[in-house]
Amino acid sequence: MKKYLVTFLSVVLITVLAACGSNESASGEEENTGDEQQSITFGATVGPYSDMVTKAIAPLLEEKGYEVSNQEFTDYVQPNKVLDSGDIDANLFQHKIYMEAFAEENDLDLSEVIVVPTAPMGLYSEKFDSVDAIEDGSTIAIANDPTNLARTLGMLEDEGLITISEDVETLTASVNDIAENPKEINFVEVEAAQLPRLVESEDLSAVPGNYALAADMDLLDALALEDMPDDYRNRVVVNTEDLDAQFAKDIKEVVESDEFEAIIDEQFQGFGKPQWMLEE
Repeated sequence: MKKYLVTFLSVVLITVLAACGSNESASGEEENTGDEQQSITFGATVGPYSDMVTKAIAPLLEEKGYEVSNQEFTDYVQPNKVLDSGDIDANLFQHKIYMEAFAEENDLDLSEVIVVPTAPMGLYSEKFDSVDAIEDGSTIAIANDPTNLARTLGMLEDEGLITISEDVETLTASVNDIAENPKEINFVEVEAAQLPRLVESEDLSAVPGNYALAADMDLLDALALEDMPDDYRNRVVVNTEDLDAQFAKDIKEVVESDEFEAIIDEQFQGFGKPQWMLEE
C-alpha cells in the first residue's frame, strides 16, 4: 500500500507542477502578445503627410516586423476623433498649437511622439526672381486666418521686408502690428486655399506648404521659405495612454534614424527639418 501511495502522490505532484508550468507559460505568452503590438494603423491627411507615412515611416516599421496601414482623411477633425476612438493608433497631420487647442475643446488626451520635417510657408512670384528685386508698392497676397497670417508676417520679417512691433508676440501678429514697412508693401488677405492661384495675378503670394504641394508647386521655386518654429511643424500624435507603448517608441526610433532622413532628403525636398534633426 505504501508503494502504491507513493506512486500516486508522485503522479499527482507531477501533474500539478506541469499544470503550473503550463499556466505560467500561457500567462507569459498572453502578456507578451498584449505588450508587443504587431500592427500599427496611421491616420494622415491626403497629400504629403500621407506620403510621408507610406514612403518613409511605414517601410522602416515593417523592417521591425510591424504590419502598417494608413487611413487617409480629407479634413482636420476626424483624424483626432478616430484616434481617440481607438480605430487608429497614431496620426500625422497637425502642429502643436492645433493639437492642444483641439484636445482641450473636445476633451481629448493627446500627446506628440516626435516632430517631423514639414512643408514650410513660401513666398512665390512670377514677377520677381528674388526678394531683393521686390519693388516698392508691390502687393502680396497673404492668408487671412490668424495662424497662417502670423506665420507669413514672421517670414516677411525674417526676409527684412517688414518689422513687427516689439510689443507683439510674433506667433500672434496681425497686419496691424507691422511697425515698419519700408517698401510700402500692400497686403491682400484671402483664404489660404486661394493663395496658390494668386501667384499669377498678384505681385507675390505667401503660400502655406500644404496648399503649395496640393497645387503641384515646387517648394524650391519659392523666393524665400519660412524658418518655422517647431510649434508649427507637424508631429506624430498618439493617445497619451499609448505614449510609453512599444509601438510609439518604435515610431520615434525610425523617425530618428538616418534611413528616414535620407528618404526625406530624396523625396521631400524643401521640407523644413525640426530642431532635433538639425542638432544631430
